[in-house]
Amino acid sequence: MKIKEYRTQFINALTPIYDAGEAESFFYLILEEKKQLKRIDLALHPDLAFSEEEIAVWNSILEQLQQEIPIQYLLGKTSFYGLDFEVNENVLIPRPETEELVDWIIKDTATPRNNQGLKILDIGTGSGCIAISLAKNISNAQVFAIDVSEKALATAKKNAQINAVNVTFINQNILETEDLQQQFDIIVSNPPYVRNLEKEEIKKNVLDNEPHLALFVEDNNALIFYKKIAELAQKNLVPNGQLYFEINQYLGKEMVELLEKMNFATIELRKDIYGNDRMTRGSVQ
Repeated sequence: MKIKEYRTQFINALTPIYDAGEAESFFYLILEEKKQLKRIDLALHPDLAFSEEEIAVWNSILEQLQQEIPIQYLLGKTSFYGLDFEVNENVLIPRPETEELVDWIIKDTATPRNNQGLKILDIGTGSGCIAISLAKNISNAQVFAIDVSEKALATAKKNAQINAVNVTFINQNILETEDLQQQFDIIVSNPPYVRNLEKEEIKKNVLDNEPHLALFVEDNNALIFYKKIAELAQKNLVPNGQLYFEINQYLGKEMVELLEKMNFATIELRKDIYGNDRMTRGSVQ
């Protein structure tokens, strides 16, 4: 079958679930991964065809997409801040909003006097996307990353190798940690923050496939990770050290109040590209 003909079938099969543009983007992502062909190749060579074996592989992928399994998991990889990351069911798929948090930190450390020998800690690292992106883009930084999941850390270690950076990974439950044992210039975290009451807002492909351990917190204690990490930051950040968080868009006011009560200085709340309260920064005095 000609690839162009299969493309039409593929997109039509997915449009009851996804919009046509997203379905088409899936097709070309898979085409590049499985056959090393781009959109332009298909335009220049309209007679290119799939073998029966290839169609069987594509049909299997199509069935999984119809079950709303994320395409990143099907391909086993994704892109984040211009870098390639391996992803699987043990880690969250990195989001564009988190890229904004990484970009904020990199820009804050852009001057030579700010980035010489910085020690950075990423808490709840998952795939390692934050820690690895910072290690790649902040020269001379020592980067450490903590996660409670050994399986997540195994993925993060692979991603550090893929991107040729040195990150020290630590298997640790941050809620059971009383002291981080060393001082840091920057602590950053994108911890679980989705309340159970917000589950109905979560897309099925996320709810059914991504690790709930990294997503959800109890409704009556939604800031549990933020409070604990902020307490540790007070002990383990150097004077004027910076604490960065990705946050629940509905709890921006509460996050600022938490940091104010804990005597953080120069507190800033930022919106993401979608206009949602998404990031905070504060410094220890």
